[in-house]
Amino acid sequence: MTFYQKLLELFQSIHNSERFLDIFPELEAEILQLFCAERITIYQRSYHSQDIYSRFKTGSELTEIRVPIGPQSIAGYVALSKKSVLIKDAYDEKELQSIHPKLSFARQFDQKSGFRTRSVLAVPITEQNVLLGVIQLINAKAAVAFSQDDLDKATQLAQVLGQKFRYELGATRGPFDDLHHRNLLSASQLQQLNQPPQDFTAQVNKLITDYHISKEQLGLSLEAFYQVSFIGFEPDKYQLHALNNKLNRSYLLKNHLVILDDQSGKAIIVLTNPNQADTLMEVERATGLLNYDIHVALPDDIDRYITGHQDNNLTELGDLLNEADDDLKLESFQPQDEGISEDTPVVVKLVNRILMDAQRLNASDIHIESGKAKSSCRVRLRVDGECRELIQIPPAFMPAVVSRIKIMARLDIAEKRLPQDGKFSIKLANNIIEVRVATLPTVFGEGVVMRILASGEALPFDKLQLSPRNYQMMSQMIKHPHGVLLVVGPTGSGKTTTLHAILGQLNTPDKKIWTAEDPVEITQPGLQQVQMNNKSGLTFAVALRAFLRADPDIILIGEMRDKETAHAGIEASLTGHLVLSTLHTNSAPETITRLIDIGIDPINFADACIGILAQRLIRTLCTRCKAAYQPDRAEQDYLQRHYGLGFASELELKNPLTLYKAKGCQNCDQTGYKGRVGVHELLPVTAKVRQLIYHKASIEQIQQQAITEGMRTLVQDGILKVVAGITDFKQLQAISVFED
Repeated sequence: MTFYQKLLELFQSIHNSERFLDIFPELEAEILQLFCAERITIYQRSYHSQDIYSRFKTGSELTEIRVPIGPQSIAGYVALSKKSVLIKDAYDEKELQSIHPKLSFARQFDQKSGFRTRSVLAVPITEQNVLLGVIQLINAKAAVAFSQDDLDKATQLAQVLGQKFRYELGATRGPFDDLHHRNLLSASQLQQLNQPPQDFTAQVNKLITDYHISKEQLGLSLEAFYQVSFIGFEPDKYQLHALNNKLNRSYLLKNHLVILDDQSGKAIIVLTNPNQADTLMEVERATGLLNYDIHVALPDDIDRYITGHQDNNLTELGDLLNEADDDLKLESFQPQDEGISEDTPVVVKLVNRILMDAQRLNASDIHIESGKAKSSCRVRLRVDGECRELIQIPPAFMPAVVSRIKIMARLDIAEKRLPQDGKFSIKLANNIIEVRVATLPTVFGEGVVMRILASGEALPFDKLQLSPRNYQMMSQMIKHPHGVLLVVGPTGSGKTTTLHAILGQLNTPDKKIWTAEDPVEITQPGLQQVQMNNKSGLTFAVALRAFLRADPDIILIGEMRDKETAHAGIEASLTGHLVLSTLHTNSAPETITRLIDIGIDPINFADACIGILAQRLIRTLCTRCKAAYQPDRAEQDYLQRHYGLGFASELELKNPLTLYKAKGCQNCDQTGYKGRVGVHELLPVTAKVRQLIYHKASIEQIQQQAITEGMRTLVQDGILKVVAGITDFKQLQAISVFED
């Protein structure tokens, strides 16, 4: 008997069976023999759910295999894309990513079963382009991988199974067939409705208007065909999801698609045609969304979700760029030297929208970067310390956008050869935000960086998330009536936030507090805050000398950036004032040697300094999606070794130890991280440390003595936060170099 005769007999057996479940045990061996495969899994789509499960499979090690429809697994990707795949090695990440950049192999099933997957052939089971399941053949016996001929034969098998599954699932042949089955539509009416050209919106309108079919009845019919749940327009139950911000409104309206949130934490992609695999994959690429449900809805209801909420959540950047493209086409008919004006409405809207999106995403900086030649210009935001792309704008609009920002910051729009600095305030969504602007000439044109200055009330002292040891030591330090307390670290490490948290603790009616800041970012009642102005000669040193004549108790100096300011601050502390300030140094011990190196008298500094707090900011794990795991012995030893074996007992490692790692969800924009936390290194200037400063001891000597007396380094404090589940080791490595 030839192969195709065997295949025909197999198909006939499937057709003749009442239920495929009953006949599969008899056919399993024949199918495996026909394809020379070690195993087969036939997945079926879960009813009204966005996953597939193993309806039939070889092997009894696992009771059931269930995977989401998406690139997290090979079968899930085939279900999503409705495209067949031939894979030579399921463990080869490069081969998988050549198919889809986020495609992965679900190794956990191999690990649980003890079976080793090598080659894979997977084919979607569809009927009328509706996904019903997936055939997955595993490990070709006769060759290294399955062949194209095997794929062709599996496709024929999938067609037969599609007809069988459609019958067993009760799926209809068309979106409106169920209306006929329930006698709501006659055969002639259904035939007339399906005559080409078929426009879904027109068909729906005809059903509702001419045939008096209700939306609920239509919904049941669509559910029977697409095998997904139907939703109507229920704005009280469903809200627009934040991820709509990554898709412009014209795209959503054109594709009759919207992403909703039912407040359960899981995104719902709603569209009129859930069979649009390419559209779903476009949405995944644009939003990073992997875990979601799919629902079907009527075109009018989807449009109402979009247009009814567009002012609340949907960003208009995409629409503005579409408008910009239209303006650009019109501009091409004008003389080239006229250019695009900075007061063109679309340019004004575009700049305002960029600022609004930056504020909404809690960005600290906005980077507007010129592209090479005629390539698009990028707009990037720094969120939680990392840059991410917001959008690209047409290169012809870049000069107008830069000029618009210069006008807002009162800079010279004609000066394009030199860097310029400025700032402006703008009211967005009833909030006034202050923006610091820096322009720089590059080889491809001017670039702009805008810093969104922090505003609002000071962070409470007990919210700094200091370790119990550091909290106790710092609480004692700030009780000193005089002395110098320094907070050190690189730009953007949260020094100003920490200083204002300390001032908030000290700000009582019996204290007179003066601050000199550049800029004033955080304001507090009861503080006399002075903004520096270098152009007019108001520097930190000038302000400090003036403060000494203004009866202060506590003085904050934004930065000891030179010898004059540092010397004046130390002298102020020695005359009975508490002085708080910052420096740009890497560690607490290094700060001491840095000040001595710039010419500060070591004896005066040792007598004045109370303590030095070094800090960094690291990203925190998203509390909604962080994944728990138990580290192996090697990882536990690694943590103990870097914390210091002599202090390992401080970690209080439990058995078994549970740590956490990033996963990704809608709340954290699929990054796995949300917000930042400080890691600290607090050096108290004790009598022994003071003696070392007198004698200009090295950084290593000061650090060793401080550790002996209770200081814990940035790395040690970070490891404590890893063990506490606040962050992970990957983020800690971003602020320090570890040696194995």
